[in-house]
Amino acid sequence: MSIKAIPFALAGLAASALMVGAGYYAGNQASSSAAVQASAPSAGLPQQQIEQIVRDYLLGNPEILAEMQVALEQRQQDMQAELQRATIAESADVIFNSKYDGVIGNPNGTTTIVEFFDYNCGFCKRAHEDMKALVANNPDLRFVLKEFPILGPDSQKAHIVSMAFRSLAPEKYQEFHERLLVGGARASEGAAILAAVSLGVDEATLRQEMKNPEIIEAFNQTYDLANRLAITGTPSYVVGDEVVFGALGHEVLSEKVDQARATN
Repeated sequence: MSIKAIPFALAGLAASALMVGAGYYAGNQASSSAAVQASAPSAGLPQQQIEQIVRDYLLGNPEILAEMQVALEQRQQDMQAELQRATIAESADVIFNSKYDGVIGNPNGTTTIVEFFDYNCGFCKRAHEDMKALVANNPDLRFVLKEFPILGPDSQKAHIVSMAFRSLAPEKYQEFHERLLVGGARASEGAAILAAVSLGVDEATLRQEMKNPEIIEAFNQTYDLANRLAITGTPSYVVGDEVVFGALGHEVLSEKVDQARATN
């Protein structure tokens, strides 16, 4: 949101409060109570004059708008984080233990991190090494992969194949996931089927499983979760009671895992 987007009424109220506190009308450094009495505008002051006073004050002190912008953004972030924590608490089982999700690392691990990913997300491809390092360095870690196709029809079709493959050969899901994610080619239905067949899954059986209505149900569940968690891009993670956005690197994710482990 730009500074111009801040409602004028909000700016006016804040500026008026600042004018009162600073003794705008009084023009001196008297006690706070005296300053308030001296600077309080008359109840009969015309609206146009009030607006002009506020305008002149803001033009003379434009840094106040920047301060308001920072404060407003921080408040919005705090409110979003609070809503996310409530959603995680209410939907913990669906987030951390959905039957539709693949699990890498220790399936019985005491600490869980959930990644929302798309096979055609370049940031997800780069973040793959972070996942591998986390799993290697944390034997108690469950790394849940929540398939979140948001980058067009190719992604949607590739993820349908992926969901079908995981249902048929869950023990090979990690290998399939790596081949499709970091294999180099754009993920598509064709590329995903080739990866699946190369790992020993019968193509006809795979295509039949791709029609399973539970696959669409799984995607709808994930889209609903993403909406309630304010997740709009990939990769995004849920660690403990926190949502983490973006490919922030191994160090940041490792810190988040340690924090989640400490609260278990």
